[in-house]
Amino acid sequence: MKLGVSFPQVELAGSAAALSQFTTAAEDLGYDHVLMYDHVVGAVHRDRTPALPELAYTEHDPFHDPLVSFAYLAALTTRIRLVTGVLVLPQRQTVLVARQVADVSILSGGRLALGVGVGLNYVEYDALGEQFSTRGARLTEQIPYLRRLWTEDVVTFSGKFDQIDRAALNPKPRMQIPIYTGGWSEAAFQRAVALADGFIFAGGNDHSLAAWSRVQQLLQESGRSPSSFASYFNLHIDEHGPDRQRTLDTISRLSDAGATHITASTFGQGFTHVGEHVDYLEWLATHVDQGP
Repeated sequence: MKLGVSFPQVELAGSAAALSQFTTAAEDLGYDHVLMYDHVVGAVHRDRTPALPELAYTEHDPFHDPLVSFAYLAALTTRIRLVTGVLVLPQRQTVLVARQVADVSILSGGRLALGVGVGLNYVEYDALGEQFSTRGARLTEQIPYLRRLWTEDVVTFSGKFDQIDRAALNPKPRMQIPIYTGGWSEAAFQRAVALADGFIFAGGNDHSLAAWSRVQQLLQESGRSPSSFASYFNLHIDEHGPDRQRTLDTISRLSDAGATHITASTFGQGFTHVGEHVDYLEWLATHVDQGP
């Protein structure tokens, strides 16, 4: 099991110094990866039809773009892996994402892992000029298309959502970029088993464990080995409040369930500046076996 951390976007966003200090500290402390969430805009929730989900962020929540941030962090770090968790891919142009992701992979020495999902905010899709209602079908088309763009000398492709006529993406990534998917639905689980290298689980620890059981079942039914499938668990500490012993117990529980990666959170602890977040990272690193 590898232990990583998620960057507390809402609590520390807007500060290049905080992004640098947090991530370099995580690397120095031996963490495997830093994960960043993705939202381009947050929306006002009131007076919406249909209503936005409670989990959708608001106009007050700040977010850095994860790929831009990772390009910055690639120059400041040497080892820690960079994980999007998850990039809302269907609201973006596929070829442009392929270019950006390839560049971050090249600039970081192959340390980028691309987590993708469909998102849940239709206002954000509208703002970016994409269709919310077809996001699942589009993601299913985008994943294999990305891999072709990264590996084939010249690509011709005519899909429902994207087309390209005898064109090439250069320079290409020098290493294979793993693609993980995320979500909460049966469709998301089936898409992951069919197309992805792993899954990023979220939505509460008990829910994540139940979802992992379902994904393992689907993997076995499809002839894929769960042991070769990455399972990332976003560790939620806010279900019962910031209880540190409970956090350690939950990490052990997820590890025993076969998690390959656990992403710990420093947000929700009541910290007011980056130094407190880093102190928490140091405490957690001394109490969890992060493996070789």
